[in-house]
Amino acid sequence: MADSFVNSPIRMLSLSKERATVSLLDLDSDENVSEYPVSSEEQGPKSFEIYVFAGSITTVVTTAIYLIWAYTPEPCLYSLGITYYPSRYWALSLPAFAMVAVVLAMVFYIGLNFMVTPLPTSLNTMFDVHCRERSMFVASGKGEVQPIEPISDISISQINDLMFR
Repeated sequence: MADSFVNSPIRMLSLSKERATVSLLDLDSDENVSEYPVSSEEQGPKSFEIYVFAGSITTVVTTAIYLIWAYTPEPCLYSLGITYYPSRYWALSLPAFAMVAVVLAMVFYIGLNFMVTPLPTSLNTMFDVHCRERSMFVASGKGEVQPIEPISDISISQINDLMFR
């Protein structure tokens, strides 16, 4: 079983900073193995992975401490030697405060968008600084191929003519 693994081609990935290349190598041949030198920069975890790992461990530990503090009776904490801890009032008030703050931030954000958005009857909904007027061009001769017209906005009078003749 080990012989079939060693003799089989294995997919190798070069993680050089210039570009990544993928090739199939046979581990039996010695000349192919030396093509991919391994530097010390390529090995080991990246800094982002370390931060994610530390953040997830910190979150789990903090949640466990919070749940022990919130739900363990006081005599059990005293028997463990824990005599100083915050009031149980904060076990309910901090999460409630956080939820209310998130909901109010969303309401504030939506309200701010409503305040900034122009009314439907405003001309600012039809024209702004990015509007492009249609440019008229005339071909100089009949034998020439006419170029494609540049992108432009359709005027409101043309839309009204098309929709409400």
